Amino acid sequence: MNKSREFFEALDEVARQPIPDKVMERARQSLLDYLAVTCAGARFQQDKIKAYLEFAQPEAGQFKVIGTGKNLALKEAVFLNGLNAHALDYDDGTNSGIIHLGSPIFSLLLPLAERYGNSVEEVLRAAVIGYEASYTLAVSIQPKHKAMGYHATGTCGVVGATFAAAYMLGFSEEERYQAFAAACVSSSGMLKVLDDGSELKPYNVAKASLLALTSIQLAKSGFRGHSDPLGGYRGFLKLMSGDENTDVRPCLLEGSYAIMKSYTKPYASCRYTHPAVEAAIRLKSGHCLKPEEIQSIVVKTYDLAVPGHDHTEINGAYSAKMSIPYSTAVALIYGKAGLQEFSDEVAGDDSVKVLTAKVKVQPDEEMSRMFPDKQSANLTITTSSGVYSECVDFPKGEPENPLTEIEFHQRYQDLMEYGGVSAKVYGQIYASTGIKNYKVASLLAEL
Repeated sequence: MNKSREFFEALDEVARQPIPDKVMERARQSLLDYLAVTCAGARFQQDKIKAYLEFAQPEAGQFKVIGTGKNLALKEAVFLNGLNAHALDYDDGTNSGIIHLGSPIFSLLLPLAERYGNSVEEVLRAAVIGYEASYTLAVSIQPKHKAMGYHATGTCGVVGATFAAAYMLGFSEEERYQAFAAACVSSSGMLKVLDDGSELKPYNVAKASLLALTSIQLAKSGFRGHSDPLGGYRGFLKLMSGDENTDVRPCLLEGSYAIMKSYTKPYASCRYTHPAVEAAIRLKSGHCLKPEEIQSIVVKTYDLAVPGHDHTEINGAYSAKMSIPYSTAVALIYGKAGLQEFSDEVAGDDSVKVLTAKVKVQPDEEMSRMFPDKQSANLTITTSSGVYSECVDFPKGEPENPLTEIEFHQRYQDLMEYGGVSAKVYGQIYASTGIKNYKVASLLAEL
């Protein structure tokens, strides 16, 4: 049996099993997280979205572009939802797969659910399978995949979104397999989008969702792909890891669903920054540190977190979100690292620039060995009055240290309000996701 067929059948077996209630509840939370992050993302880059619409002049349609108040044609809605979902780098993901999971999947599922009349529950069930597909492929090829310059959200995300859509729409086994084959061919995404103030990281999510849509359309039209798109010297696994002998890890790895392995971000920056951010907040709170008294800051962390995240020259909000030095500096100055701390205004503040320049990021051999079981950082701050140190292994929001329901709801509310959504509307959405057979079209009507 080829590698593709083995993976396909393992995923099929997961799809046939009843999904436990706790997994469905996590999927519901993941959907709410996606909606809030996307509304806020649409607000964050509203000027760019306005310019895009003015130039592209997309066709009007019946599909919601979340957070914009606009309804456009299906492909435009899928694309722009993906673009806004990752604009803030605030969407969920996993560390072992080094991938954002929900944004490509929900960006495709929700417009399709509007078209075909699917319920929220059907979307959640499909999303669970999509998360499993994306994560399983990603964890099979990481960290080689990242080291080669690939962004797994843009590569494995296409496959996960494709599977999710194919299951939700009731594709036959043959149609699902051909959609999978097409998704493997179209997968792409480079990590160069993180460098030099690039603002195109969300593009990897947007095109992943769009490519997944075209993959299911090709399959439904009868186009056939290779019998083993994953295997062989020119297959997905070889291209994405550099090793033809790479095998796909088991589904439900270590006995849990992929969606249960996902984090929810409490800080509005790249996940690689979070241990240092949390250590900074703890030190500021515990020792009343004053930024002007800080002489030097050293962050030791695992080696994969350093390249592309150790820059002290900040070129706007996108660059700030990717920087461990910047994220640590604002956490020390403000005692938090939310949306406001990553605004262009704060990024241009002289006091932030001065403190950012004092931060040095170094790879730590022991922490590198522990990754991905632990995603640690040790922060050491030298001041005029002493040396202070704090180590964080599992920052808030990780599966090992999850947000409480109160914390999650507050985060959801803050993001929705930032996105300009009224309390009445976001309250209705929060409640409606738990109603059996509630239609997605009704859920999105006010967004």
